[in-house]
Amino acid sequence: MSTSHIHREAIDNQQAVAEALPHRTVQKPVPSSQRKDPRRYQLDQIKKRFTPALGTLQNGSTSVRFQLKPSDPDFPFELERLECELHVPVGYPAQAPTLLVRNKDIPRGFCVNIERGWDNLVAEKQQDTTLLALITALDKHLEAFLTEQKVETVKLVSFKDTRHTDYATTSLAESSTPASQVVAEIIPTPTPKPYVPEESFTAEQIANAKARRAQEIRQLEARMGRTSLYQKSADGVVYTLPFEPKRRSELPQTLKSIPSVQLIIPLLYPLQALRVLLSDVDSHHAEPIEEEFATRAMKQNHMTLMSQLNYLSQNIHNMAQQIEAAKPPQIVPPSSNADEEVAKRETKTEEISTLDSEIEKGHIHFIPRPPEWSFGHDSENSDSDSDFSYSSEDSEGGAETQPYVSGTAHQVERGTAISFPTIELYTIEILQISILNLSLKCQRCKTTNDITGLRPEMEKATNCVKCGTELTAKFRQEMIHQNSTRGGFIDVTGCTVNDMLPSTFTPTCAKCSTPSQGLVSVRGEAVTNVCRECHGRFTFKIPQVKFLAITPGSVLPATAGPRRRLEKLGLHAGEPLPERGACAHYRKSYRWFRFSCCSKVHPCDKCHDENEDHPQEWAKRMICGWCSREQNYAVEACLFCGRSVIGRKGRGFWEGGKGTRDKTKMSRKDKRKFRRVGGGEARKRD
Repeated sequence: MSTSHIHREAIDNQQAVAEALPHRTVQKPVPSSQRKDPRRYQLDQIKKRFTPALGTLQNGSTSVRFQLKPSDPDFPFELERLECELHVPVGYPAQAPTLLVRNKDIPRGFCVNIERGWDNLVAEKQQDTTLLALITALDKHLEAFLTEQKVETVKLVSFKDTRHTDYATTSLAESSTPASQVVAEIIPTPTPKPYVPEESFTAEQIANAKARRAQEIRQLEARMGRTSLYQKSADGVVYTLPFEPKRRSELPQTLKSIPSVQLIIPLLYPLQALRVLLSDVDSHHAEPIEEEFATRAMKQNHMTLMSQLNYLSQNIHNMAQQIEAAKPPQIVPPSSNADEEVAKRETKTEEISTLDSEIEKGHIHFIPRPPEWSFGHDSENSDSDSDFSYSSEDSEGGAETQPYVSGTAHQVERGTAISFPTIELYTIEILQISILNLSLKCQRCKTTNDITGLRPEMEKATNCVKCGTELTAKFRQEMIHQNSTRGGFIDVTGCTVNDMLPSTFTPTCAKCSTPSQGLVSVRGEAVTNVCRECHGRFTFKIPQVKFLAITPGSVLPATAGPRRRLEKLGLHAGEPLPERGACAHYRKSYRWFRFSCCSKVHPCDKCHDENEDHPQEWAKRMICGWCSREQNYAVEACLFCGRSVIGRKGRGFWEGGKGTRDKTKMSRKDKRKFRRVGGGEARKRD
């Protein structure tokens, strides 16, 4: 085959043509969506890459906020992410985009360097360069921008001149008149306001207030924590809660569209007043109702947060009607019939509310609340002084039905905490352990024991199956919900918690707040049941159980029964044992053994089996046959006198199955010393 027509470069595995011909050059394909609307196409690219927050400015530009993480693995600065705000004008790509750096931990001078670097990249870009390509170039040149000299910046601070409010000024015309003709105007001095000292509280009042606030907030989170509009501020004071008025149709037009309310719970609640803010309502319509609620909440401070919220949802229409009626329509001189008209109007309002409540009693059913959602108070406190209709039949479950003191208060953190880190709750508000079964490990002998039927706040005792040590356990219950996975604390004595056995749990339905019957579950098992009240299905699953020892358990109690007497052998240190410790079974063993099963002394294992009625266990101590001193087990020699306890050392005699296979150390009397290895096999082959 001839190769004369093939170029030399092709034979050398090199490119035959150094540069493509112009008529064979093909441009990179551009998507049709990019050609039609490049601005929208490039914004969609940024959405897929960074998942930013989009907004629209007043001039119509699109604001894109995203975080850019430096991709250089050797990036020299301690910058985790660059917070960028990109403004894309409406006329892009004809108009250039701008970049703002929002990092508060970067000095403003370096931020200006990055923004100027972005402007330079935009000015140098080619026609088909996209926003995503510009952001990639910014990431590539970020180190260079930050190493430039910091731009000097100036911070402008405005000060308000209030001198003109403290001294009287004169006009130019007055300044030209003689001083004798100037009449000094007497400026009335403002009367000082009386000093009102701040209200102070004792340490006991503050502690009680904090405990009650924590308990009621736990109830509020358990009830409202799973709703879509629920939000909690970082300081734990403002809670955004969904709001559903009972009679929305009777509200004024400005209040009918209330989606949620903001409940402001002070840190010293209930010592400080509880407040509420109505969302998406004009201030002049919402402020009267907010002030009325704050006044009533201060008077009725014995009611819980859920009771106050339910009261507002049920009586906001009455509050709006009363506030509207209290407004004076016109300024008229007082007349003697005004009081009578107001009294008639109030009487009519009360009759209408009473009639409505009686009409609706037929189809409204009272759903009892779980007892842990109520706060116990004196029975003398009541809501009878309220100006509005509010009864247990008219409520939805948040009002004070009966005074009750919660049985699952916040427990003191001690003992061993039991928690379920990855518990799964579906349509369940609260889950409680009603009967706990545990596996305990004895501290004395490390034997596993089971203790069952542990109920909250009840102590139960048992004895170890091996050593008889008394073991006690006490369970202190806590509520399990969305914001807490801890089930309670276990106080143990003489043992440690090993594992949880199948136990009984009591779930509370999230739809009707009805506690269910006890359901048995264990680790790795999913339990599904139906509520007896609303017939809704609920499920809970416990994939994992963890125990955390916060404080150690109590000391071991004293062992019961008489102490075991030590065996008196009549031995004296320095004198040999009878027959130097040898027995009929092992004539060359010069020691006695103390067996751990019965703590008795025997010359060997066979002597033990002949004299005792139980199987022998390995002996860990021995008595030397030469000096009668008791010591830990040694293989060959005594630790005190140094003599051999297995006969003459290195003679090859057997003891207890241990001997020597070295023919140089074997005795001449041993027939194995001169036996030829493999002799019998050689004869068989022959």
